[in-house]
Amino acid sequence: MSTILEKPISVNRTLATSHEHARAIEDPARAKILQFLYRKHLNAEQITKQLKKSGYKKALTTTRHHIEILKDAELIEVVKIEEKHGAMVKYYGTSTKLLDYETPKDFEQKYSAIIKSTSKHIEQLLDGLSKKTTKGKKTQIKQEYSQYLMMEIVNRAVTTIFEKKH
Repeated sequence: MSTILEKPISVNRTLATSHEHARAIEDPARAKILQFLYRKHLNAEQITKQLKKSGYKKALTTTRHHIEILKDAELIEVVKIEEKHGAMVKYYGTSTKLLDYETPKDFEQKYSAIIKSTSKHIEQLLDGLSKKTTKGKKTQIKQEYSQYLMMEIVNRAVTTIFEKKH
């Protein structure tokens, strides 16, 4: 047997999510709902209208089903309840910002230099942080949790910076 193609793969991206979160946003309509609720409070009817404007024709009952999945995953929550014409209307919000986009084909060419130079500084900072989060025995589970903890710290710091500019 002869090898036709062999290429090394270097890991250059870490995606930190739980199975529950991944399942909740695997449906494009649910991911869109999460984006709608960023900095807005909407009820199920308003969400259904926004979905239709975005090309997702969903019945109100289907929208409510999607809302329940996102609530169960703790990605959205009830932020307000109003009484309207004798009925209770729930408004939903989120503390999660979903960045959903397609990476441009020229991404590496355009940004590799700034990523490389900036990464060196961040790597030094994270190396010190890594030492603080991996104290004790170095089991596989402990290392993976340490990596998750570091990603969560970085994620929250980046989110804080993003939100300050808004």
